Amino acid sequence: MADLDDAKTILTTTYRRSGEPVSTPTWMTPLAANTLGFWTSSASGKAKRLRRDSRVVVQPCNQRGVPRPGATAVQGTAQLFTSGPVFDRVQAAIKAKYGVQVPISKFFNWVGHLLRGGAPYGDIVVVVTIQS
Repeated sequence: MADLDDAKTILTTTYRRSGEPVSTPTWMTPLAANTLGFWTSSASGKAKRLRRDSRVVVQPCNQRGVPRPGATAVQGTAQLFTSGPVFDRVQAAIKAKYGVQVPISKFFNWVGHLLRGGAPYGDIVVVVTIQS
């Protein structure tokens, strides 16, 4: 978990109905022992896959999703939150960790969705419990 605690970005792998893995780079924040949190859009493929299958594999990576050399991928179980204290805690921790990058990312997300009708930004918090 030490590799994950200091990671700025993690490669988050979720699974399609077919079992095919889908990996995406994700901002995250460590929470407690063996847990980490991130946010995503309720309209994202990641959220849809996690609603159906809570299995997840995470490992440190760069912003393009290239795994950090020597980093180990670990399995976990995801829980989704749309409100409440856990939701608020992860939202605040992400904003504190990434600072000015958050509104910049939100702006580019908005621009990218102008033609597609828009999508919520960070309206779901995912808490991953790492299996030991």
